[in-house]
Amino acid sequence: MKKDSFTKKVKEELVSNSYDSFDRLRALLAAYIRINGSLIIRNKSTLLSLKTENAKISKFLYETISEIYKTKVNLITNKKANLSKSNNYIIEIEEASEEIIDDLDISFVEGKISKNIVKNDDTISGYLAGAFLASGSINSPVTSNYHLEISLNNDNFAKWLSKLFAKYKNSNIEPKIIKRRENYVIYFKKCDQISTFLIMIGAVSSCLEFEDVRVTRDSLNTANRLMNMDTANLKRTLETGQRQIEEINVIDKALGIDNIHNIKARELAKIRLENDSASLQELASILGEKLNKPITKSNINHLFRYLHELYLRFKK
Repeated sequence: MKKDSFTKKVKEELVSNSYDSFDRLRALLAAYIRINGSLIIRNKSTLLSLKTENAKISKFLYETISEIYKTKVNLITNKKANLSKSNNYIIEIEEASEEIIDDLDISFVEGKISKNIVKNDDTISGYLAGAFLASGSINSPVTSNYHLEISLNNDNFAKWLSKLFAKYKNSNIEPKIIKRRENYVIYFKKCDQISTFLIMIGAVSSCLEFEDVRVTRDSLNTANRLMNMDTANLKRTLETGQRQIEEINVIDKALGIDNIHNIKARELAKIRLENDSASLQELASILGEKLNKPITKSNINHLFRYLHELYLRFKK
């Protein structure tokens, strides 16, 4: 796997995540716009322009900015001049450009990062995710040359961004800064720090793949690797449980849990509300004991798909 392909996988996971925290999403946008955005004067109006070569990132930016700021956003696709089949995507915001810059407290001149945007671990995670989306890259875990970097065009901004890592609770990441031609690059090479960073920014599946490849390639299973994998799995379980609880609450409000026709789904909904962090296997055991019959993880998955379909029906 090439460096570019794993970087792409991480970034596309970030834009496919759901962001329940509004402040985290604003922090992500603030970082991306600060790094990849530019202000253009056109027809005596100020226009905010964002660029990317990734179609999924462009769609994410388009939908997110449109939804948050209720403004018209133009998405322009340009073919590259060379023989490459890839495109350039340009997102342009004209009517609300100044409002967005003010709301996200962005300065393209100063290197400071606003405390109104990064005020806790959640928003620091969002900001770092946005910075990686904008100009980050990571080596494939297949190689033993572990390397993750974020390239910036401002020395002061690079220093401020590097300080965010130390402000994140229990962070073990100690980035370094080097100048490469006209850019200032924040980077770190330790594999456990890269895993921590991937979990921090919400790229849980990518972290699991990174660790899995490392474990397969390297026979030395250290405690840090296992801890990172356990943390990633636990985070995924908790996030899935929280989403299921939110969907069940919608069903309960619209229909009432006791009115769910499918008996197994009805009991599973009640069990999930009482066990928000239980794994699928644990839920299967609890439901099996309650119904006095064997229940498998596959049964639980099928029942949650049934509940999800109910949720989609009542959400409308």
